[in-house]
Amino acid sequence: MSDYRKSERVKCLVPVDGKDGSVFDQTQTVNFSKGGLGFISKHRIPVNKEIPIEIELTDTGEPIFVIGRVQWVQRILNTSNYRVGVSFKDVIQGSKSRLSQHFRKNKTS
Repeated sequence: MSDYRKSERVKCLVPVDGKDGSVFDQTQTVNFSKGGLGFISKHRIPVNKEIPIEIELTDTGEPIFVIGRVQWVQRILNTSNYRVGVSFKDVIQGSKSRLSQHFRKNKTS
């Protein structure tokens, strides 16, 4: 796993709203950037798996829909959990510029 990232990630400790019983059930994000996100899962998710992701940047704003690709998966020592790194492959709805604006705005606040 490389520590190099194209975009700076910020802590984002929120639960993922996944379908009960799916691999995203009981999942929590760890960090987030305009280029990807990291999360913890009880399930091993295959590398290169494409995942549809809905990102709500504000409580009242329109969400952004992206296709993420699993870049790496690593077992967390002494647990049954996995740390997963995902990069954003395609923006389906919304825009990359909204992600950039979100991070620019929050960096200066």
